Amino acid sequence: MKEKFSFFYEKIYPFWRENLLFLGEIIFKIMILILPLLLLVALLTLFERKIIAAIQLRRGPNIVGPFGLLQPFADGLKLLHKEIIIPNRANKFLFLFAPIFTFTLALSVWAVIPFGFKQSISNLNVGVLYVFAVSSLSVYGIIIAGWASHSRYAFLGALRSAAQMISYEVSLGLVIVTVVLCAGSMNLQKIVLAQQNFWFVLPLFPMFIIFMISAFAETNRAPFDLPEAETELVSGYNVEYSSMPFALFFLGEYANMILMSVLGTIFFLGGWLSPFEELPFTWIPNIGWFGIKVLILLFVFVWVRATFPRYRYDQLMRLGWKFFLPFSFIWVVLTAAVLVFFKESFPL
Repeated sequence: MKEKFSFFYEKIYPFWRENLLFLGEIIFKIMILILPLLLLVALLTLFERKIIAAIQLRRGPNIVGPFGLLQPFADGLKLLHKEIIIPNRANKFLFLFAPIFTFTLALSVWAVIPFGFKQSISNLNVGVLYVFAVSSLSVYGIIIAGWASHSRYAFLGALRSAAQMISYEVSLGLVIVTVVLCAGSMNLQKIVLAQQNFWFVLPLFPMFIIFMISAFAETNRAPFDLPEAETELVSGYNVEYSSMPFALFFLGEYANMILMSVLGTIFFLGGWLSPFEELPFTWIPNIGWFGIKVLILLFVFVWVRATFPRYRYDQLMRLGWKFFLPFSFIWVVLTAAVLVFFKESFPL
């Protein structure tokens, strides 16, 4: 008996203790990331409604809480108390699985996002590949939602969304290839550090424009919100959803908006790097500069929605396949040729 207890305390107990401590640390990091992210998603809905109201000379939310700050939480509480309605002929498991899958993918990408120097849950050497792979899977959640609803309107909206996302992922991938060539690494932190001399938005400004427009199409945002074209599709792939399943799609869309703004900041705007090295700007922390840049790109999302009318579907496809794709491919070739000619990366 003494030998068994000694083996337990010497071998098994230290092993489980170390692993439980490691698991607890990972869970703590995940909660530290997810809880503020969910709060930011809620506040982004208020931010969008306020900005659009100002552009259209309206007041926007101003009743629930001071300056309407509690309006997103009131909307969430309303959706939480709504009844979950499942169509009779729908595939119940896939119908409920689709929004969970979409929302989970929207949160999973944030595991490799650096908010500062060595400030991320996981610092992968292939972080760009991880982000692109996980974000590309979100199209499956939309297709499953449209098919499982057993509604032709929902299914048509899902097919539209799949075609749209796949079309613009090609040019988006070429944009990311250009950034990786300039940085010489697929590690997101190294991409930011490679912009210490100058941001990639300067030499790669046309690719930055293509990235932002492709981000609108990837997130199904106006003027590319064709899967939710109300005139012919009612509300697209999520037309049969209500209550919290609908809220998960809604939260996933806004989380992807924040993600695209974060990726634009990392790839082109120097991430957490400060644009000023002299007073009085030195007191702003790195994560403060990171947040300011992300907020500017989010404002562009809202500004475009309030300004431009919706594209026709043929215009959307023509823009992606006949202009963005060849232009991005030519720019990748030119960038590679310039880098080979000078035998070094741009920032070095």
